[in-house]
Amino acid sequence: MTLDHLLGEGVPPVAAILRGLRPDEALDVAAALIDNGVRILEVPFNSPEPLKSIAAITAAFGDRALIGGGTVLSVEAVETLVEAGGRLMVTPNTNPAVISRAVALGLEVLPGFMTPSEAFQAIAAGARRLKLFPGASLGPAYLKAVREVLPRDVAVWAVGGTNAETFKDWLAGGAEGIGVGGALFKPGDSAALVGERAAALTAAWKAAVAK
Repeated sequence: MTLDHLLGEGVPPVAAILRGLRPDEALDVAAALIDNGVRILEVPFNSPEPLKSIAAITAAFGDRALIGGGTVLSVEAVETLVEAGGRLMVTPNTNPAVISRAVALGLEVLPGFMTPSEAFQAIAAGARRLKLFPGASLGPAYLKAVREVLPRDVAVWAVGGTNAETFKDWLAGGAEGIGVGGALFKPGDSAALVGERAAALTAAWKAAVAK
């Protein structure tokens, strides 16, 4: 499962950032997201036993969703992510060794950048999609300006303070998609609530792209 495949199917370009997810709730939360249109799932490595959650979600939904890990900070973490079955690697920074190792292992990569210099460092390491972070602090206008100097075949996702209300603005600013954390899932949230928020994001995307 790849991002190109999912987006080509018309899946909303929303990555769920499931920071704090526990293995015992992973399947219920994942099912609620997928059933409501969100099929890109990231379990940050600073969550409780993230590899267990990633492995469980992949085993159950790997044929329907792209599942991986976030806050990946080392080459060793990349390798454990692959062992758990993850296919997506998200980072908060642009560590060339981490990015290049993930690319070599066939992962989808979304390294985090803030400045053009960081963006080009990630691109040189093999990234073809980037994560603008922290999105809310920079804004769609900043993304639009940065996109002017990036290669046209490099896509950018906005992460940090993104939600259903700002989805349209980010798309207008040149984002391919958004990653959503606390506005979609926080520790203690029920699967039903997460599903409602996922449905709202899906509806916001449909409204934004409606002709």
